[in-house]
Amino acid sequence: MRLYKRSQGRTVRQTTMFSMIIITLLIVWRARSTLMVSTEIEGWSIGVPLAALVLGLWFSFRIVHVPRFADFLIAVEAEMNKVSWPSTTELIKSSVVVIIVIFLLTGVLFGYDLLWRAVLGLFQIRRF
Repeated sequence: MRLYKRSQGRTVRQTTMFSMIIITLLIVWRARSTLMVSTEIEGWSIGVPLAALVLGLWFSFRIVHVPRFADFLIAVEAEMNKVSWPSTTELIKSSVVVIIVIFLLTGVLFGYDLLWRAVLGLFQIRRF
């Protein structure tokens, strides 16, 4: 039950844990709404989601302290710190280039589609 290397990889481990808590909350919410509609036993609509919530919260906390998984998350944070992130202007310029290329390729594919429709229309080939 001890915390494994608790001072290393804090950001990634906390993000992972909070993401798992959000998934747990969504599962509990969905289970509660489903059980309220589908069961006549009142204890089930409260007990099952409550048990799922407790187990999900415990699992979310414990999984980030399993040595093998914690070492992986620590390595992920170390690699993310090595990444050279682009500046805002580089990001905007690169995004504009990508959007323009996507539109150009869409136009090229549309042109090919029109060309092949015309060619196949000359041969009276039926489309299914």
